[in-house]
Amino acid sequence: MVSTTYVQFLKGSLLVIFSFILVVMILNRGLKVDMKHEHHKNHELKILGPFKEGTVSDPTALGFANSEVIKSEGIWKAKPFVRVLDSQSKQTSYWKIEKSKSDAGEFYLYETQTILSNLKAGGKPLVNGLPKGKGAQEGDLWAVGSITKLPGNGKETGPLGPLDFIRTIQESEIILWGNDKIKLDDDSTLTIYFPKPTLGKDVLSPGNHPSLKGIRSEKITDKLNFISLMLALFCGTASLPHILIRYYTVKSQSCARNSTVVGISTIGLFYILTLFLGLGAMTSGALDVSDSNMAAPLLARSFGEVMFAMISAIAFTTVLGTVSGLIVAASGAVVHDLLLGFLKIPMKDETKVKAGKISCIFVGIIAIVLGILFQKMNVNYLVGWAFSVAASANLPSLVMLLFWKKTTKEGVICAIIVGMFSSLGWILSCADTFKDVYGLSPESALVPFSQPGIITIPLGFITLVVVSLLTGSKKPSPSL
Repeated sequence: MVSTTYVQFLKGSLLVIFSFILVVMILNRGLKVDMKHEHHKNHELKILGPFKEGTVSDPTALGFANSEVIKSEGIWKAKPFVRVLDSQSKQTSYWKIEKSKSDAGEFYLYETQTILSNLKAGGKPLVNGLPKGKGAQEGDLWAVGSITKLPGNGKETGPLGPLDFIRTIQESEIILWGNDKIKLDDDSTLTIYFPKPTLGKDVLSPGNHPSLKGIRSEKITDKLNFISLMLALFCGTASLPHILIRYYTVKSQSCARNSTVVGISTIGLFYILTLFLGLGAMTSGALDVSDSNMAAPLLARSFGEVMFAMISAIAFTTVLGTVSGLIVAASGAVVHDLLLGFLKIPMKDETKVKAGKISCIFVGIIAIVLGILFQKMNVNYLVGWAFSVAASANLPSLVMLLFWKKTTKEGVICAIIVGMFSSLGWILSCADTFKDVYGLSPESALVPFSQPGIITIPLGFITLVVVSLLTGSKKPSPSL
């Protein structure tokens, strides 16, 4: 236990220190308009236009010599893309139609990236029209992350202070990226990654991120999803088992309070740093458009391989530290709570250690399988779900044991079981899981929104109260 605590302390310290160094490097580099990404493939994002409305099907007017603009029919009618067939290479390129912000009668064409895959046929997917690979004759996604406009139409800012950096971002235009998955007639799937020119003030405005869209949405389900996410993040922090067991390593109440204050202060500082890390990555020209979970290492790579290696090593250490804490908490729960406390199996100390080791193996295998299944999902969604499960399963018991004397052992057990399985069941039945894990239509989801906390946390409290009232006359309240 103590050794894992030291690991957590070391990896946390390194994470904050190197994040601070990376932020200093971001501010020193400043911002510049650069469509040519030298960090990968040396590719320059092509933006064509402006064009007048009515010329969208004219290859000559659009500047595509010796090419054919494919007529938009069927599923393509509702899609904001222009498909251009090159008469020589016979390859099809896809261009995103973006209306001009200054003139409603004009539009631009933005170059896109594509991945064409057919799981039934097998073989390598086609990336940007070529077989997937990193060779000269193979297809690979080029890096993204650009600023198209700076205040005063400047080209480069030079070093900036923290406030000047945010102010400049707010007055700039940034290229974000979205994607659209299209099911074709031959059962293949075409994923189009397209640029989304976005004003900096919209980037910094709250509620524009997909996971926070419920703030501004008119749909009641979106608002409930947002409230549920906030509830899970707030309540789940106090319920994570690998955080709670850290208090077992302190020697006194004052040490526990001091460590809590230091931890909260450090986390607050790190969250401030992540603002600059996110904006720096967004404008670094080094991001992988198909992976939203690699922003920090790829940002570091834009400063050189040494920084990339350091941040990657710290990220790996962070994963190990967190996983070790989770596995220790899980194995301890299996041995002490399940085998000894619930099943009443008598065990010697050696048997306890052996059972704990076996539990670690099984917990690790389950985690690996779940990691593979959910690898395409953004880590923000997964964190929200983890906090929802923790809050639903653990928070009712923690709160009621402290503040309600009629809490019984049976009430605690039932609340944990109901909270855990209801939250997991909700997650496995939501639209995000249907889309990214099952590969099914999100409209087929069995529940109206993705975050379960607003339903499952109160359900855990209700279960504990009801069961405790039904069993309170028979059994005394469990001691702390």
